[in-house]
Amino acid sequence: MLNVSKNSIKGLVNPFAFDSYKMTIPKNESRKRIRVLLYILLVAFVTLFLPWTQNFRTRGMMTALKPEHRPQTVHSIIPGRIEKWYVQEGDFVNKGDTILFISEIKDEYMDPELLDRTRLQIDAKFLSVRSYEEKVRAQENQLEALAQNNRLRREQAQNRLQQAQLSLESDSIMVEAARVNLTVAERQFERMEKLYDEGLKSLTDLEVRTISLQEAQARKISAENQLLSSRNDLITAQIELNAIDNDFRDRLAKVNADRYSALSDQYDAEATLTRLENQLSNYTVRSGMYYVLAPQSGYVTQAIQVGIGETIKEGAEIVSILPQDYSLAVEMYVQPIDFPLIKTGNKVRFIFDGWPAIVFSGWPQLSNGTFGGRIYAIDNFTSQNNMYRVLVVPDPDEEPWPDALRIGSGAEGITLLNDVPIWYEIWRQMNGFPADFYTLKESKEMAKDKK
Repeated sequence: MLNVSKNSIKGLVNPFAFDSYKMTIPKNESRKRIRVLLYILLVAFVTLFLPWTQNFRTRGMMTALKPEHRPQTVHSIIPGRIEKWYVQEGDFVNKGDTILFISEIKDEYMDPELLDRTRLQIDAKFLSVRSYEEKVRAQENQLEALAQNNRLRREQAQNRLQQAQLSLESDSIMVEAARVNLTVAERQFERMEKLYDEGLKSLTDLEVRTISLQEAQARKISAENQLLSSRNDLITAQIELNAIDNDFRDRLAKVNADRYSALSDQYDAEATLTRLENQLSNYTVRSGMYYVLAPQSGYVTQAIQVGIGETIKEGAEIVSILPQDYSLAVEMYVQPIDFPLIKTGNKVRFIFDGWPAIVFSGWPQLSNGTFGGRIYAIDNFTSQNNMYRVLVVPDPDEEPWPDALRIGSGAEGITLLNDVPIWYEIWRQMNGFPADFYTLKESKEMAKDKK
């Protein structure tokens, strides 16, 4: 109370008679402080032996587990000019639905009768191939006729050759006979001449023998001439036989040359026909590419190319589609120093953007608002940010992830490692040691194996 009066009551009133006054008198505060400090130290000592879950944090974002479920862009396979849009952003499209229609901008494809004219070219080239086939078939028939004709001519020439050989043998015999007759006629003439000189024969008989001798000489000369003629006939028959073979070879070579030329033209025509058919197939497929279709069911999220009349290049991105059905996963990146600490199947706790959470990283069981996950896949090489990419899927043993999660939203992951006492974790952090690489079960198994 303030001393606002000069009249004092000190000595008149006993303050210790009031309980409220007694409570304001300080007692032995030092003992109380020591007791409180001892309690705090006891609680801290006990806390040092409580279990602590080692962990490290990393940022990530929502994605789809399978590549075909992730957002994709629809590309234009051919260049063209946008003529009409059939969808707008936010629309749901089924697989095969038309997104937009484009027209041709290349002059070699602008002909509206391109397919029909290409078919006419194919028909004409097909008839050309058929004509070459008929020409080759006619030349093959000509070859057969030439072979048959050559065979008959050879038989005829061989018969003539055989006749010439037989005639030569006959003429040779006739020459020998004429020579024998000439020898006989000469001897008879000599005897007749002796008899005439002796007067035993008349001149008439000598003249008859002279005539016989001359006839024998004439027959001999005629036979020799016939023999020479037969020899010439034999040579002529041999020459004719060789000429037949040479003529057949020449004709055969000419027909084969024409046949091979026709075959070459036929093969060229067939190659051209195949090329035209391939070209027609390409034209037909290209005509179906004027309508850009949805590759799968999903939602149109963004139109990259806009407007009517705008030209797009080959392979240009047109729209982005988010697939209808997808399985969510978290794509997070781990520092190289933390990479050895994780493996497939490790548990991860997530704090999703937009979902409030109370987090005790060392006691995940006391955390609230977090969601569980398991590591599904780990990259064995670093990404462009020099960190390792890890895919985490929902933990089937935990509460399912919120249905409102969408691909691209952020997530903070708390990767759970080994359970250790708090004093060990403090000692590890103070010394800068890495977290334990193995769980308690694995450590016991490894120690057992060493023993």
